[in-house]
Amino acid sequence: MGYPASDANLHKVASLAQRLFKLQPADHGRSSVFERELNAGEDGVEFGADLIFQPPSRFLVDSLLDNDDLLEGPPSSRHDGWHDLDHGYSNSTYHHAVVDRRKLSLEWLSNACDRIVKECASQLSRDELAMAICRVLNSDKPGEEIAGDLLDLVGVSAFEAVQDLMLHRKELVDAIHQGLLMLKSDKTASNTQLRMPSYGTQVTVQTESERQIDKLRRKEEKRYKRGAENRVEDDLSATNFSSLLRASERRSPIEDLFGHGQGPNSLAVTALPQGTLRKHFKGYEEVIIPPTPTAPMKPGEKLIEIQELDGFAQAAFRGYKSLNRIQSQIFQTTYYTNENILVCAPTGAGKTNIAMIAILHEIGQHFRDGYLHKDEFKIVYVAPMKALAAEVTSAFSHRLSPLNMTVRELTGDMQLSKNELEETQMIVTTPEKWDVITRKSSDMSLSMLVKLLIIDEVHLLNDERGAVIEALVARTLRQVESTQTMIRIVGLSATLPSYLEVAQFLRVNPETGLFFFDSSYRPVPLAQQYIGISEHNFVARNALLNEICYNKVVDSLRQGHQAMVFVHSRKDTAKTAEKLVELSRMNEDLELFKNETHPQFSLIKKEVQKSRNKDLIGFFESGVGIHHAGMLRSDRGLTERLFSDGLIKVLVCTATLAWGVNLPAHTVVIKGTQLYDPKAGGWRDLGMLDVMQIFGRAGRPQFDKSGEGIIITSHDKLAYYLRLLTSQLPIESQFISSLKDNLNAEVALGTVTNVKEACLWLGYTYLSVRMKLNPLAYGIGWDEVMADPSLSSKQRALVTEAARALDKAKMIRFDEKSGNFSCTELGRIASHFYIQYSSVETYNEMLRPHMNDSEVIDMIANSSEFENIQVREEEQNELEMLARTSCPLEVKGGPSNKHGKISILIQLYISRGSIDSFSLVSDAAYISASLARIVRALFEICLRRGWCEMTSFMLEYCKAVDRQIWPHQHPLRQFDKDLSADILRKLEERGADLDRLQEMQEKDIGALIRYAPGGKLVKQYLGYFPWVQLSAAVSPITRTVLKVDLLITPDFVWKDRFHGAAQRWWILVEDSENDHIYHSELFMLTKRMSRGEPQKLSFTIPIFEPHPPQYFIRAVSDSWLQSEAFYTISFQNLQLPEARTSHTELLDLRPLPVTSLGNRTYESLYNFSHFNPIQTQTFHVLYHTDNNVLLGAPTGSGKTISAELAILHLFNTQPDMKVIYIAPLKAIVRERMNDWRKRLVSQLGKQMVEMTGDHTPDLMALMSADIIISTPEKWDGISRNWHSRSYVTKVGLMILDEIHLLGADRGPILEVIVSRMRYISSQTERSVRFIGLSTALANAGDLADWLGVGETGLFNFKPSVRPVPLEVHIQGYPGKYYCPRMNSMNKPAYAAICTHSPTKPVLIFVSSRRQTRLTALDLIQYAASDEHPRQFLSMPEEVLQMILSQVTDQNLRHTLQFGIGLHHAGLNDKDRSLIEELFANNKIQALSKTLVLVCTSTLAWGVNLPAHLVIIKGTEYYDGKAKRYVDFPITDILQMMGRAGRPQYDQHGKAVILVHEPKKSFYKKFLYEPFPVESSLKEQLHDHINAEIVSGTICHKEDALHYLTWTYFFRRLVVNPAYYGLEDTAPEILSSYLSRLVQDTFEDLEDSGCIKMNDDGVEPLMLGSIASQYYLSYMTVSMFGSNIGPDTSLEVFLHILSGASEFDELPVRHNEENYNEALSKNVPYMVDNNRLDDPHVKANLLFQAHFSQLELPISDYVTDLKSVLDQSIRIIQAMIDICANSGWLSSTITCMHLLQMVMQGLWYDKDSSLWMLPCMSSDLVSSLGKKGISSVQQLLDLPKANIQTVLEGFPASRISQDLQHFPRVQVKLKVQKSDTDGGTFSLNIKLAKMNSNRKTSRAFAPRFPKIKDEAWWLVLGNPSNSELYAVKRVSFSDRLVTHMELPSTPTNIEGMKLILLSDCYLGFEQEYSIKEL
Repeated sequence: MGYPASDANLHKVASLAQRLFKLQPADHGRSSVFERELNAGEDGVEFGADLIFQPPSRFLVDSLLDNDDLLEGPPSSRHDGWHDLDHGYSNSTYHHAVVDRRKLSLEWLSNACDRIVKECASQLSRDELAMAICRVLNSDKPGEEIAGDLLDLVGVSAFEAVQDLMLHRKELVDAIHQGLLMLKSDKTASNTQLRMPSYGTQVTVQTESERQIDKLRRKEEKRYKRGAENRVEDDLSATNFSSLLRASERRSPIEDLFGHGQGPNSLAVTALPQGTLRKHFKGYEEVIIPPTPTAPMKPGEKLIEIQELDGFAQAAFRGYKSLNRIQSQIFQTTYYTNENILVCAPTGAGKTNIAMIAILHEIGQHFRDGYLHKDEFKIVYVAPMKALAAEVTSAFSHRLSPLNMTVRELTGDMQLSKNELEETQMIVTTPEKWDVITRKSSDMSLSMLVKLLIIDEVHLLNDERGAVIEALVARTLRQVESTQTMIRIVGLSATLPSYLEVAQFLRVNPETGLFFFDSSYRPVPLAQQYIGISEHNFVARNALLNEICYNKVVDSLRQGHQAMVFVHSRKDTAKTAEKLVELSRMNEDLELFKNETHPQFSLIKKEVQKSRNKDLIGFFESGVGIHHAGMLRSDRGLTERLFSDGLIKVLVCTATLAWGVNLPAHTVVIKGTQLYDPKAGGWRDLGMLDVMQIFGRAGRPQFDKSGEGIIITSHDKLAYYLRLLTSQLPIESQFISSLKDNLNAEVALGTVTNVKEACLWLGYTYLSVRMKLNPLAYGIGWDEVMADPSLSSKQRALVTEAARALDKAKMIRFDEKSGNFSCTELGRIASHFYIQYSSVETYNEMLRPHMNDSEVIDMIANSSEFENIQVREEEQNELEMLARTSCPLEVKGGPSNKHGKISILIQLYISRGSIDSFSLVSDAAYISASLARIVRALFEICLRRGWCEMTSFMLEYCKAVDRQIWPHQHPLRQFDKDLSADILRKLEERGADLDRLQEMQEKDIGALIRYAPGGKLVKQYLGYFPWVQLSAAVSPITRTVLKVDLLITPDFVWKDRFHGAAQRWWILVEDSENDHIYHSELFMLTKRMSRGEPQKLSFTIPIFEPHPPQYFIRAVSDSWLQSEAFYTISFQNLQLPEARTSHTELLDLRPLPVTSLGNRTYESLYNFSHFNPIQTQTFHVLYHTDNNVLLGAPTGSGKTISAELAILHLFNTQPDMKVIYIAPLKAIVRERMNDWRKRLVSQLGKQMVEMTGDHTPDLMALMSADIIISTPEKWDGISRNWHSRSYVTKVGLMILDEIHLLGADRGPILEVIVSRMRYISSQTERSVRFIGLSTALANAGDLADWLGVGETGLFNFKPSVRPVPLEVHIQGYPGKYYCPRMNSMNKPAYAAICTHSPTKPVLIFVSSRRQTRLTALDLIQYAASDEHPRQFLSMPEEVLQMILSQVTDQNLRHTLQFGIGLHHAGLNDKDRSLIEELFANNKIQALSKTLVLVCTSTLAWGVNLPAHLVIIKGTEYYDGKAKRYVDFPITDILQMMGRAGRPQYDQHGKAVILVHEPKKSFYKKFLYEPFPVESSLKEQLHDHINAEIVSGTICHKEDALHYLTWTYFFRRLVVNPAYYGLEDTAPEILSSYLSRLVQDTFEDLEDSGCIKMNDDGVEPLMLGSIASQYYLSYMTVSMFGSNIGPDTSLEVFLHILSGASEFDELPVRHNEENYNEALSKNVPYMVDNNRLDDPHVKANLLFQAHFSQLELPISDYVTDLKSVLDQSIRIIQAMIDICANSGWLSSTITCMHLLQMVMQGLWYDKDSSLWMLPCMSSDLVSSLGKKGISSVQQLLDLPKANIQTVLEGFPASRISQDLQHFPRVQVKLKVQKSDTDGGTFSLNIKLAKMNSNRKTSRAFAPRFPKIKDEAWWLVLGNPSNSELYAVKRVSFSDRLVTHMELPSTPTNIEGMKLILLSDCYLGFEQEYSIKEL
């Protein structure tokens, strides 16, 4: 206040207040507000009771005052006016509600005792009773005992009084202490000591009377505090109660308050701690604040011993005995609860250990089954300075190493790779870095794992970097709420006044998680001296500064202490040290500094002499050291060691030391408080943080009783620092200044999508907390507060204003009408690269498609990041010199201009120049820190805009900045650590670029640089320089779209030191004529790829008329200068396909009624009355003619019914002919079967069979069937031998559904069967009618031509003629990585549901099972955060429960509760059909579906479940073979979209397609114009030609050529030759192309051993026939032929089996190699550990896991195993045939065993066949083994009676029940002489099954996924010489008679045996010797 206040004034105020009080209504509630909360615990010493907890009063809002029942009875008589004021006050007169503690004074106790004595007739007098109560209350027993003692004292009748006493025990004890203190101070008081100002808490704007009241309040608080601070151990018994009562009410007089300086920061200092001295000297003023004495231990307070912690936690506290007081007080909450916590405590109070306790609590939660589950959690520790982060990292990694925890630092200096981040459990980072990471949706997975966020130095909120912390906390809190996962926030801060608000902001519960400790808790009390220099003259001021500093240091040395002097620049350290030494010489105090008496002095002196730092050596002589970040690490370490060993007495250092290294000293001097800040571009005051940190270094905890902190500043700043350090400044939010940037970050992250969400988000910031409490500071007038107390309109205004600005800068799109935000590329780049909004505005203005180097540098210099850099007079000369020497580019504006200066410093950085003047050094460091990310951002902006020239230019500069090498310098400079500067300079001078050096020999290079050995070196490093070779195949898809297959071949030596784990390359396709980039992608080249085969990338690019001469494909390295490769696509000779897409117009016809079928039975098949327009238009051709038809129409337009019309026509005209319906996917086959079985077949009395991998009907069924529904593969397999299968030739109608899938991977088979059927019909002269159904086609003409469709039968409607119109929305999402990108699509998907289809059914297509689950969970979460968790559910609870009880899949059961279903191939059939039914009946709304990875589009194709809205979430899937994500075929996308719009219900359908940003334009194009279908037969020609050779269709080369002319491939070859690699379509070129193709195919087949070529033709061999018969690839049989031998072992067979090319497509998904590695450790046979991501290795592991009955790691593996086992049967049968044909007995039998193993899931050699019985257990196996029974066969042969005796107590009934599953086969043999040719014998064999009651011949194979019939092999061979004579495979249901020819030479009848083997049971072998017959 600045002036003394008289007593009279105070009395006047008091009486005023009393009058105010009397105006109140009589029953005005009296209360004690805060104290009530502290009595929460039950155990007496409740939490917080032992804290000095003084809440700044203005948090106690009036509404709290409602505890009216605290005090009964009239207030006691008043003593004086003071008392009046204390007892009752108006809670509305002024804002600062004062807590009234006096109500519970000793006087109240005295009155209470009075009542008790009167009422209860107590023996004690009033004062005695009161004194006794005081003694009881003051004891440190637990609460219950005290209550008991009190009841004993006062008697049971006064129970309420005891309650009150217990309730207010704390206040009473305080009053007792206060009284004792006063009595004590009376004895010790001396007149010399002046009383000092009392302690204050707050600075506020006050009126005169408020000030007086404030004084009273402070007096109150001071009294209250002092009672606790000084140890009161006086014997209460020695005092009588009345004197105690009087003493407790006395006050110390109020002294004048402290004066204030001038200056901007000089608000009045309200109060300083007691005992403060103030001295005036010439030129300066000094304020000395004595140390606050350490607070005494409270009653019941104890320290926590380390032994009390859990075992694992003790490891982290090795070397500690117990926690300190603060840690012990918060231990309970921190270690045993999940509460958020805020701890305010002085520096040096051991906050690090508090963090450690919280970390240990977190670790404890993941410590299960005796080990730590490290992958479940991450802990993030946010530290404000890099130096501090480094210190924390080293401390924590050392202490947590026993727990095997990885702690890593993640700051600007220490980047972490993705893998390192995954391996780390605790990340120590700076706020900015963590902000950058959580801003990116690609790192969501990381932030999702964070379970504990520790924010150190929270009081930084007041700093300009505080906004970052606010953004972080708000983001974390929103994540907690939206994901409903626990993230605990622990805030650590220095003592700060507005801790309640900070607690509110961190969502800390003030009663349980808020801890506040004042300076009395410092481990070493701190004495402070503040010196304000008032001298104005600059020179005199500096001299005075040095002199004061010197005096303080010497004072400290005289007392035998060490001192540290903190200065603010590196240069100053040496200057100050010199000055100190100089002054000590002048004052002859050198001896004080020197330290030659130290025992180690001479030793150390030698070590110091070795240092290269001259200053270090010089100052060491005088006992002074210096320390700053510019010194070498070794020198810094040496200095730290010297100081801590006491060899240096004075250390002059910069503030980094205080942060980074824990070096305490008794005395700490801060010399001057001005420091240069390059960011602010000038001098600024030392912040409160730094001062606290530096003062924290004063006083060495083990040695000193107190420490001393001295701050020397200018007089006008004196008050500012006093107030800072007596923590009286409330901290305000700095968020508004960076609101735009933070809002943009949230929009880019996708967490804020409209104004409403943005306001909600603001509500999580500290800004919103402070704004309501201190509106004026944020520019909000009181009138606004009155009108809108929650300030919501103000928040809205802030958001809207920021959004408008962002919209103007094109960073977001802000639609004012709806309030929606959408992110733009620019905004996303700004967010990811941390670019400020104002910089983006600058770039929008200055960035052009063509700029030169200096313009670019100038533009970067204009970035707002650098706007504060100042130009100084004194730097001009140096800048001019630098511009001349180190700047290769012109400097715009010259050195005198701000931007010129920045551009000089940027160029200097790249040139690696050196600088002298200090301010320039720090400016340069500041610029270089931001430079890299700014240049990267500019590169991304140019790339997004598609500017070729600028993109490559900016990429060069990115690399130039990273490497500090100019683009024009020699690229080998990038090896400058290894190649000498001399060599590099010569290379540059001689202009030897890389291409020239590549061609030169070593010795020529040596000669060129005039240094022979250098040549070898240069050549070696040339080899390390990253080069790639590009080659591309360009195939036109249409006239406007090209498909490019790019091959990238690395051509350099990979060395980890230079290339790390991966090299990144930008692949750019540019059209330099029009300066545009048509395609860009980032390609990662890993070390592994660099050794393997070339990498293939495929993409599509547009091409425009008129054609530019060429496109360039460029591969540019992301990190190596001048490392790039070119490939030119020339358009000179490129033949584009003709543009002819003819669409059929949809005629406006009257819909035909169903009656036009003219057949009652047919009419009854349909439940509608009229055909739709498309069916009407095609009706005549389909139903009344025999023409072939191709019908192209969009999905959902009723094509199936059109096909039915053709079937009905066939039944009318040729009822004996068959219909074959071919559908490319099993799912469609199944759907068609179900549909037609219900509708067609039953009513027409026809037969129908299904042929798929799951169903193989027998011959009879096929002969009698009218309709055969099949997949292409099955029909191909059957029709290959059409000569011998009559039913193939009886086909009259062939319906091909989804024929546009010709272009897909299974297209060739479709092509072959159609070609074959047409060929057959031409051979047999029976016409087959073809009906092709497809979506709209671009090249329908070619398809029609191939199918033999004439003009009348071709219908190709436009995509737009859907029965239900469709509106499509395509949205692009950035993000390089697949999973995070999918993650960022979930919110838009939810938004799309809410916008387009809140109440109608929705389908969401994703790419994998995992994605179904994640997507569904996210939708549930968004629905929950919208407060409608069940908005998708439309059925009553009881129905839901009933349905849930039927579901087996866990995830499905969970999501169904919220009305979201999952549908994928991993579900079992029951769940799947349940879901389909629920969805079809609109019971669930959102049905998130997946496409199974292996055959991507299954579910879109298979199940006809239309929905109102279809969302396609991502258009790529992971291709296990290519090991990357590839795009869905466009047909699949169209099929998925086709599911939108339900014909009966919707007026229109909607499809939302969420794609990867770069592909958006491609999809836009092809979703609206039909996609041409090309043939892919050429790639798979071998197998088909081989099959035709085996079937006899092809005998010569001419046949093969003739065969090709029937194919679709031939039709397209003529139309789009370039696609197939043919230049021209001239007849001779064409025929030579085809004959070359046939010749190559024949040669390959001959090499693989499948066919034999002779002069005039080709004939099949055994391998070829087997390949055709078992439908295997020719590669597979060829591999079998070369690898199987006469006695191949089981292990080798397993390897051969898994090597089959049929397993090439087995998906090895992301990260599955880890599962494979785990499996490989548990299986008996080794696999190749270097190829764990290989599908064949995975197949091998799956087989072994199946045989070993291992638990598979994830559900995907179960389905993978199903498909592997399914495929394996025919492969093993082929292997058996190959062995048998070669006559190898042992191999054949081993292979048969392999088949039995596959069927039973057991090892043949390791497991007993008894395990085939379901009831078998290991005990039973061993007990049977002892009885000599080791196989099921033996058990079967036992008579029933003996079974029980063998089993010993095991229930025989179960065994015999299990045994019924197995057949008992009896064999009878007889040798007969053949009749025909005299010499040969044949063997007659009779087989019979003996189980009379076993009816089925189904195999009992519970572990095999499919149904199979038993079959048996009869093997005739000679085991002694391992020869095999004959094999026969038989199957029978009851009995069978067959015969086998014996070999004609009877010599070897000796060892000949007949062996009977089962193909599905182990151990059922029977051997019969032929000789005995």
